Amino acid sequence: MLTQVNYRSGRMFDMAAITAQAHAAGTLTVWDLAHTAGAVPVDLRGAKADFAVGCGYKYLNGGPGAPAFVWVHPRHTERFWQPLSGWIGHANPFSFDTAYQPAAGISRYLCGTPAVIAMAALECGVDTLLAAEPLGGMAALRAKSLALTSLFIAQVRERLGAHPLTLATPEDPAQRGSQVSLACPEGGYAVMQALIARGVIGDFRAGNGSTEPDLLRFGFTPLYTQYVDVFDAVTALSEVLTTGEWREARFNQKAAVT
Repeated sequence: MLTQVNYRSGRMFDMAAITAQAHAAGTLTVWDLAHTAGAVPVDLRGAKADFAVGCGYKYLNGGPGAPAFVWVHPRHTERFWQPLSGWIGHANPFSFDTAYQPAAGISRYLCGTPAVIAMAALECGVDTLLAAEPLGGMAALRAKSLALTSLFIAQVRERLGAHPLTLATPEDPAQRGSQVSLACPEGGYAVMQALIARGVIGDFRAGNGSTEPDLLRFGFTPLYTQYVDVFDAVTALSEVLTTGEWREARFNQKAAVT
């Protein structure tokens, strides 16, 4: 199992090449598309992937509580049972048999009653993606995503050189998802809280022990993030760091959600 775009660094892996290596070793692949679906073109069949999972609340715009999804290559569909079997994945869910018989095809991977209200919200989010098809679809969204992240990186370097921030995301666009992570050696959580108070909504990821600094993580949803938002975000980050605003007690009170 591997996340196609790493949630910490934003590094994107070559799905086709890694899948080929796994298959050569007799291994199946499960790709996590949480930071890919809706932001980066994905070709699961072209990569000959075996399985994929992902969430609907990020770049698919479903919001908190949006359903997750699973994808199974047709060559495997009938060969596996969903380990979390539920009545809706039964071959005949209203027969109320005491023995479980999985449905044919991808339906056997359903587990439990569908969250209909959450699915309705997710459908609206996916519709916004489909509306971009006449304008170039995912290729156009990917181009804008890279333009946004490249602009953010350039602005950080140009305007924040006096502050101890380092880029934790690959500079090579081909290896970058739709996020930029900045390593912040001190006060990372408080810095992000100060940014959120200013309306710049990013998130914080703690460093791995003492070997890695904390990360400030900025996601760029190309459907609705504007270039002016990039300039505004860097301006806010500069002011938070320059004034030392992040040192205020209110920004240093740790909450459960970061």
